[in-house]
Amino acid sequence: MDDDLKNTLGKVANTIRGLAMDGVQKARSGHPGLPMGCAELGALLYGEVLRHDPKSPAWEGRDRLVLSAGHGSMWLYSCLHLSGYAVSLDDLQRFRQLHANTPGHPEYGITPGVEATTGPLGQGIANAVGMALGLQVAQKTWGDGAPLFASKVFCLCGDGCLMEGVSSEASSFAGHMQLSNFVLIHDANQITLDGKLDESCSEDTKARYKAYGFRVYDVDGYDFEAMSQVFQEIRTSQKTPVFVQVHTTIGKGSPNKAGSHKVHGAPLGEEEVALAKKQMGMPEAAFYIPQQVLAYFAEKREKWTRAHEAWQETYQRWKREHGDLAGTWEKMHASLDPQELLHTLSNLEISTPIAGRSASHAVLQALAPVCPQLYGGSADLSGSDQTMLDAYPLIVKENFSGRNFKFGVREFAMAAMMGGMSTLGAFRPFCGTFLVFSDYMRNAIRLAALSHYPVIYQFTHDSIFLGEDGPTHQPVEHLMALRAIPHLRVFRPADTHEVKGAWISALCYQGPSAIILSRQKLPDHQETDVPYEKGLAKGAYIVRQEEGKADCTLMATGSELGLALEVADRLTKLGKNVRVVSFVCWELFEQQDTGYKQTVVGNNPGKKVSIEAGSDLGWYKYIGEEGIAIALEGFGMSAPMPDLQAEFGFHADAIVERIL
Repeated sequence: MDDDLKNTLGKVANTIRGLAMDGVQKARSGHPGLPMGCAELGALLYGEVLRHDPKSPAWEGRDRLVLSAGHGSMWLYSCLHLSGYAVSLDDLQRFRQLHANTPGHPEYGITPGVEATTGPLGQGIANAVGMALGLQVAQKTWGDGAPLFASKVFCLCGDGCLMEGVSSEASSFAGHMQLSNFVLIHDANQITLDGKLDESCSEDTKARYKAYGFRVYDVDGYDFEAMSQVFQEIRTSQKTPVFVQVHTTIGKGSPNKAGSHKVHGAPLGEEEVALAKKQMGMPEAAFYIPQQVLAYFAEKREKWTRAHEAWQETYQRWKREHGDLAGTWEKMHASLDPQELLHTLSNLEISTPIAGRSASHAVLQALAPVCPQLYGGSADLSGSDQTMLDAYPLIVKENFSGRNFKFGVREFAMAAMMGGMSTLGAFRPFCGTFLVFSDYMRNAIRLAALSHYPVIYQFTHDSIFLGEDGPTHQPVEHLMALRAIPHLRVFRPADTHEVKGAWISALCYQGPSAIILSRQKLPDHQETDVPYEKGLAKGAYIVRQEEGKADCTLMATGSELGLALEVADRLTKLGKNVRVVSFVCWELFEQQDTGYKQTVVGNNPGKKVSIEAGSDLGWYKYIGEEGIAIALEGFGMSAPMPDLQAEFGFHADAIVERIL
């Protein structure tokens, strides 16, 4: 690297520092420490290392960079602005303001160039591993010698990210799979928000990553020559995942706060900003960008555009030479048609009674051949949650041509990795475990909902009726906890008809879905065998209705729908007019117009009763204060299912007695 380039990159680095200081100061909130400490790294990555085209941020052949330490977002926004993404100087000046595309932490889909929603520490690492996993599958399944998807996934993390358990789960998996396109960069500044790192952590991080199977580098974050050599070696000879420990000083450039936790999460103050700029030889003007920096990136953008054009030529040649492969690849990016899925599943016969998990397994086998984008895995439970696509191999480090993943007992990382994989656009990933373990995954599910990642979570063992495993494995509050997440579609289907509909809805939704399934066998109900558009697509629908005013409306989900129909039979024999509603997906029901919702749960429905083997939280919105919630008030117990039904009142005699 010649001296002129070093000089220019130094100017870029100080510009990043200036923009970050000014953005945080103008917003009067934010985290200037990381952007200032990692400014040289940002200059090198966005100027010399990344293969990207800021004019086409969705270019499939690009490298990805995920900022796991999302609190340092002004570092990312400054780099994106300078390199030419659609992040304007005005956007930087509106940092953390209402409706700005520069929010406090990076959000996928809001800011061009932001590859994942990050902020909760550690998850960005798992997102990036998911991207690397998907790209490795793409290159080794469809690349066929052409380096179409041989991109790198870089992830910048901090000490906090590495202390969060999800980083261990994801890094362990990346090492196991020997992902040769994943580069984890550690901003090793020895400072956390509360103070010095050694007050809470003393692990040998490099030894930890060597144990995972990573190649480990150690470099000075202010030595352009040394950093450039490391990244050049990674580009040309990477065989395993890589861990690059970059030694930095948090808040570098601040005369009085550099190296201190005081610069981590608060503005420097106007006086300190002025002193920092004076020390760096920069004008006092806010949001200043030197002409030398503008000229450098203008020249770079021309080179990046030419590289993108060359990739497109390679892609078109590959399409001509490998029509079948290209056709499948492009089909994987297309939106799924619910009518085509309906046609596929209408020909699927499933013998009943059958457990919800087994019905879902049958549906997956039917969908996999017509949905090449469907890739799935389980957290060491594929034999129990039945997520395996039987006709396709397992993806292992020696062979990436299958469609099944074994994530091991790593629920949190599994969910976050699937979110990252979904951002590639070619995959509709799904993953499975027991419903009670959704707690381990919750923050990743929440970020998927915030980001509209189209991930499907298959949760089995859906209630206390799984039986003898007892209350540690019997979900109670989990349905309501998932329903509380905005934009997450939560389905609890009652039989094979609704399982089919749940998968159709989930696959056609540009956002995350959770399909909640039983362990015990359930019968089919003729009342749910209705057209998709009139039944499951509505979220809740009437499955039984007598003429005239209802004396009682029973609302139920999953296995309790059959119980509701049995209760209705009893009440009808007693001269009662009963309405029964299958309430399979609250989120979908809330999207219906007022007239439809009134038809289902209003229009003189008499006494309203909910029946669900879980918490009653939320049901009173539909049954009213005077309604009856047949629910659980505590945890379950270890016992066979019939004993639990009797103990907790989930049988027709007890429910009829309560209603009467």
